[in-house]
Amino acid sequence: MGLTVAVQMDPIDRINIAGDSTFALLLAAQARGHALLYYTPETLSQRAGSVFAPMRPLAVRDAAGDHFTLGEPRHTDLAEVDVVLLRQDPPFDLAYITSTHLLERVHPKTLVVNDPAGVRNAPEKLFVLDFPELMPPTLISRDRAAIEAFRAEHGDIVMKPLYGNGGAAVFKVSRRDPNFGSLFDLFTATFREPWVAQRFLPEVTKGDKRIILVDGVAMGAVNRVPADDDIRSNMVRGGAAGATDLTAREREICDIIGPELKRRGLLFTGIDVIDGNLTEINVTSPTGLRAIRRLGGPDLAEAVWDAIEGKVGKG
Repeated sequence: MGLTVAVQMDPIDRINIAGDSTFALLLAAQARGHALLYYTPETLSQRAGSVFAPMRPLAVRDAAGDHFTLGEPRHTDLAEVDVVLLRQDPPFDLAYITSTHLLERVHPKTLVVNDPAGVRNAPEKLFVLDFPELMPPTLISRDRAAIEAFRAEHGDIVMKPLYGNGGAAVFKVSRRDPNFGSLFDLFTATFREPWVAQRFLPEVTKGDKRIILVDGVAMGAVNRVPADDDIRSNMVRGGAAGATDLTAREREICDIIGPELKRRGLLFTGIDVIDGNLTEINVTSPTGLRAIRRLGGPDLAEAVWDAIEGKVGKG
């Protein structure tokens, strides 16, 4: 039996379908006979115990520039659908947090993927701190003295905003970098949250591996190699994707964190590993499905839907 699947996502006309994991999930759902409904996060509302949105029937096709057709919007209570895909991109701000509170009111009767409370309670650069034995040395702070002490101890470090995403505002700072003061001033003026400081891992030049876990089990990976003049491996920042297998250390990392991901209802996650060091656990809108498939790996959108259908009890 087909499911009714609503997707809460950013404007579909703006996505790059070649690399968009949400689009991969929609193609796979449609192929399985599931009915698709589309809405954007800002249209989600609650009134008198009902959580609803103006949803539009959606058809998708793997054709750049002609990848979707939308029907007419209809007021739809989320209790009427079987599954909601929570797939808008960060920033993880109050608007994002509010949407998780609203979605929590319908989950799990309507299955929300990922679990909205699990997403809200697992900011990607904070949740990872639950596993310090798997990480490089890391500091969360906006105190200059603390950051300078960390830099003096570890030498070259990477600094990035705590709630940043997509490789934005990621800087490498050396032990005696003359730009540190100006960078600190810029961060102070630009970001209200603390920053992440991590020991720089030189092996990033060989790749930053994105590993996809489905319901707590490692299913596939893609290695992202930064450009020669950059430390950021994100594909949206020019990182090159390459096929890869998991090392014994990477499987160990997945075995350690997998049960906690499953316990929190984080069915579709992507972790980042550099030289055997876990750096982030991505739970909001993980990417990598299309790259893995394009490079000859498994179609992990199918694995995600197998897990979803198993939880809903239909399929």
